[in-house]
Amino acid sequence: MKKRNGSNNNSRHGITIKTPEEIKKIEFSCRIVADTLSMLKNYVKVGVTTLELDTIAEDFIRSKNARPAFKGYKPDACTTPFPGTLCISIDEVVVHGMPSDRKLEEGQIVSLDCGAEFDGYFGDSAVTYPVGKINEEVERLLKVTEESLFLGIAEAVEGNRVYDISKAVQEHCEKNGYSLTRELVGHGIGKKLHEPPPVPNFVPPLLQRDRYPNAKLISGMAMAIEPMVHLGAKEIFIAKDGWTIITRDKKPAAHFEHTIIVDNNKPIILTLRD
Repeated sequence: MKKRNGSNNNSRHGITIKTPEEIKKIEFSCRIVADTLSMLKNYVKVGVTTLELDTIAEDFIRSKNARPAFKGYKPDACTTPFPGTLCISIDEVVVHGMPSDRKLEEGQIVSLDCGAEFDGYFGDSAVTYPVGKINEEVERLLKVTEESLFLGIAEAVEGNRVYDISKAVQEHCEKNGYSLTRELVGHGIGKKLHEPPPVPNFVPPLLQRDRYPNAKLISGMAMAIEPMVHLGAKEIFIAKDGWTIITRDKKPAAHFEHTIIVDNNKPIILTLRD
């Protein structure tokens, strides 16, 4: 799940460095999330409703004695709590699609964003799956979006800065002719689902940099990096439900996300799927 724009004011931007014990707890929650998304791939089929997918995910998470992190979540910008375990976003829905009786159809893409909390610590990840056979143009969108995620993750090493991640994601997507959501960003994670620092998928213009501090990366930082990439233009709108984010030109968008730990030489990805 994405963090809406915000600011951090203290000298370290509110960032906490996780202890080895905390990292183990985050990793446990992340393993539940990754296993949930891997399992759901088998259920992404024509005719399945998004509510059925949501129920399967919730049952699985609770079977691990964990809690769905998104269900009942209510950030300040929203008037109503999120009703589902998953954000399920089809085609032109970028993120935060609500589970419903809508059935999946051949040729669609569906983004599944999942969070779980276990023993006071959170994990968060997302993947976009094809429904049956999709056209080559959309298949390429998925490929480039996932590539941009791993290019961004590769920059999450001690001594780099948040904008190194942002630049890697943005350059790869834009050179391939795609645009990126500007209103939503990745985030730190740990005892809260959304912690500092915000992790934009673009290098912010000068006047936005107080909103997105270019924090220095330090080993032990936990972050959810998550490109949201549009086949068409970058503009979006929010549906009347206050949650669902949709591309204004109604062209498809893809979303991939991993929770990672910053390390000295190579980031540690906690939500890799089988």
